[in-house]
Amino acid sequence: MYQGAIFDLDGTILDSMGVWRQIDVEFLGRRGISVPPDYLEAITPLGFDRAAEYTIRRFSLPESREEIVREWYLMAENAYRYQVELKEGAGEWLNRLKSLNIPLAVATSSDEALFVPALKRTGIYDCFDAFVTVKEVARGKGFPDIYEKAAGRIGCVPEQCVVFEDILQGIRGAKMGGFCAVAVYDEDSAHEEQAMRDAADYYIYSFRQLLEGDPGLFDGQ
Repeated sequence: MYQGAIFDLDGTILDSMGVWRQIDVEFLGRRGISVPPDYLEAITPLGFDRAAEYTIRRFSLPESREEIVREWYLMAENAYRYQVELKEGAGEWLNRLKSLNIPLAVATSSDEALFVPALKRTGIYDCFDAFVTVKEVARGKGFPDIYEKAAGRIGCVPEQCVVFEDILQGIRGAKMGGFCAVAVYDEDSAHEEQAMRDAADYYIYSFRQLLEGDPGLFDGQ
């Protein structure tokens, strides 16, 4: 059985993708630009700095990367601090794994300034033994780098870890690194459900499915 678990946050543990949809509408709307259908999907795996660089290139914006990241922070900070909640069953599942002495890591494209207040408010910050963001690795979530670093921080090798992700690029990156991958349904990635099912080892609509019928991923230590 697996000895460690690695979790994405936005769209996997945190029900936060709606926040980013609204930010995209407002941010690009201020510049007279409609949000392209593929924009959120394109920037989600990148992290703030790379997403800002991508946005500048795609829309030929005059602002610097730092200016755009600062604007996004200001738009998102209040929502993460006071509004964003956990996805169904996420808190219970994390506590279940902790009761089995499974070390848990976060692998996220978000930034500590946003996600730490949300995790503390929702009571799950202390469930995690390590945190890794994409700005700490050379490549984004289409590659295994972030998951490999997270596994190392909890003392596991990839073959010992399960990665929970809500985006296809994350699932493919985890599988490329030799991890077991569990795809988690989110409204923003629902259009890729079949591709995620094909790429992942398991596909769940809610952590309730694991709480009610764990497929034998973990036995504890």
